[in-house]
Amino acid sequence: MQIKYSKEEQNKLYEKFDQLQKKLLPIWEQIGRSDPGGDFIEEENTMVVLPSLTVDLEFDFAAQQAYEERMLFMLFLLRQPHVRIIYLTSAPIQQEIIDYYLHILPSVTISNARKRLIQISPHDLSDKPLVNKLLERPGLMDEIRDAIPNLEMAHVVPFLTTDLERDFAVQLGIPMYAADPRFFAFGTKSGCRQVFAEEGVQHPQGAENIFGKDELVEALSDMRAQKPDMGKVIVKHNDGVSGYGNATLDLSNLPASKSTAEKEALEERLKVLQFELDDVDYDWYMSELKSKGGIVEELIDGESLYSPSVQLRISPLGEVELLSTHDQILGGPSGQVYMGARFPANPEYGPMITREAEKVGKRFAKEGVIGRFALDFIVLRSRWRWEQYAIEVNLRKGGTTHPFLALHFLTGGKFDADLGVYKTLQGHPKYYVATDALKSKAFKKLTPQALFDLVSDHRLHFDHTRHTGIVLHMISSISTLGKVGLTAIGDTPEHAEEIYQKFITVLEEAVS
Repeated sequence: MQIKYSKEEQNKLYEKFDQLQKKLLPIWEQIGRSDPGGDFIEEENTMVVLPSLTVDLEFDFAAQQAYEERMLFMLFLLRQPHVRIIYLTSAPIQQEIIDYYLHILPSVTISNARKRLIQISPHDLSDKPLVNKLLERPGLMDEIRDAIPNLEMAHVVPFLTTDLERDFAVQLGIPMYAADPRFFAFGTKSGCRQVFAEEGVQHPQGAENIFGKDELVEALSDMRAQKPDMGKVIVKHNDGVSGYGNATLDLSNLPASKSTAEKEALEERLKVLQFELDDVDYDWYMSELKSKGGIVEELIDGESLYSPSVQLRISPLGEVELLSTHDQILGGPSGQVYMGARFPANPEYGPMITREAEKVGKRFAKEGVIGRFALDFIVLRSRWRWEQYAIEVNLRKGGTTHPFLALHFLTGGKFDADLGVYKTLQGHPKYYVATDALKSKAFKKLTPQALFDLVSDHRLHFDHTRHTGIVLHMISSISTLGKVGLTAIGDTPEHAEEIYQKFITVLEEAVS
């Protein structure tokens, strides 16, 4: 349900939204200074978790439910006695999955935490985004609002923001801790390339704001003229996520740039674009490019090449905080699909990319952006130094948000961006390997409870004394999709990898 508004209606909605957003400042005095391992929130504060995957991609219900459950790490905040969480999902979450997260909570009884957790669902198994399902049910919106004891101390925590998430916050009458949807363009592929250029952040050679095949051919011709030996390029839809909307193109063995034969040759070459999404075809891809726009840029390649990311947060006060760095684990035909991450990124280049990310963070803060976001980079070793290229901004929570916040909420530690090291309150460094994509048809033999039993039987569960072990996510999809996510936390990078690999071995042996 995408609501169509007149310009006047949009302006009125944003007037209400802007007034609500001012309420974030006093709320931030509570939640902003609190630390999971230190100070506690002193007044009752309600967080309405809206894990709606509001993107223009089709997800069947099982996949949608799995992603909605990915934000269950927010339940770890229930260790703070004045926090109340309203968690929204398309269908009710199995109680044993909720119990799994509550059992991990330190320093609080499960019964106390459960009193402060309210689950509300439309029981809608369609493939529409969750926020649509809620907005089209006024009675359910009333139920959510009635579950908030104090509207002055409540806010929405969405996965990402569109006009629909804004409408949701306005209807509830509470602010939203996330980027204003009016800043949507900053998170598009074209928008971030423009910001990189304006802020002096190195990024691949290319072109943005491309609409359709003809403009793409023209951009490719210009790029070849500037760099005749360019080997491969990547084309991206403006609003693609996790590699979807990406396609690679080989430019070798084409007529000379700007020659009479080049245009026709480029048009023919486009027909063999290599898509990251298996079921994408050429006609659909070009139609989407024409309607939504996109970019084309040189595909950076090299022997020692990595794909790190930097996560930042901008507070309602305009403060920029560097939260974490990760080395992304990528898959797909040309390595463009996010599969997981290792934390933190290699300290050889971690501080370098955080400095570049901070430039973008300061720009966003100046514009008025708030909330969490991430920058993706490509880094490669060239002789005596590392080179970095910024390639993408994710103006939302992403695949690295839940593993990092799970670690943070459970240990109360802090990431030192200058050193590229995370330490617990006790000063112990921690590392992890995380994935959303551990998948096999054979895993469908398992139930969530069988998964929990495997973790316990092999002593892989998270240990609060040592702050090591496995934290699972996307649990319900083990029996529907044969898929599960996890974060393996260790004392060293090698220890985290060892725990991760041991879990995979245990899982595979259980279904063999």
